[in-house]
Amino acid sequence: MSDADLGGFSSATLSQMPSTAVAPAHARFFGSISTALPPDNPRVQRTGYAGWRNKDRPPTIFGRSLWDLDPYVSLALRIKSDGRRYFVNIQTESVVPEDLHQHRLHAKTPGEWETVYINLGAFVRTNHGEVVEPQAEMMRQKVRTIGMSLTDRVPGPYDLCISRIWASVGKNDEEMLA
Repeated sequence: MSDADLGGFSSATLSQMPSTAVAPAHARFFGSISTALPPDNPRVQRTGYAGWRNKDRPPTIFGRSLWDLDPYVSLALRIKSDGRRYFVNIQTESVVPEDLHQHRLHAKTPGEWETVYINLGAFVRTNHGEVVEPQAEMMRQKVRTIGMSLTDRVPGPYDLCISRIWASVGKNDEEMLA
């Protein structure tokens, strides 16, 4: 998804890439950010974003299928970033369906594969990109989707590779972000 859904000019592609001698199999999130406003739609006041998230899991005989992250400490991601300011987004089964819990994806070695750990307690509740007050703890037992977004509004190409996302009970103090 991108601002193109509203008439903007950013592009977003999520492709599955096979493993090679130098890279593991991974998802590649790439495209181009544009801040140009659509001339024929004056209601669109802001553009310059792109993102993706997993599809809702199919329901079971007990109802909606959700992930339970409550027993875990952090979300771990194996990534190769271009150094832009990406966000990790977690959507839960909440009273306000549009709320997302977001955290910056801090890549320390752009252009190289690295593992980043994000403390689950450090995510911030947002709605349409704005921080929501009062903050409420994320409903870790009812996670619907996980995704990533780029909202820096810096025109130009972007490229983020993700080989793995998992919940972790341990932590590596050197890589842990709080």
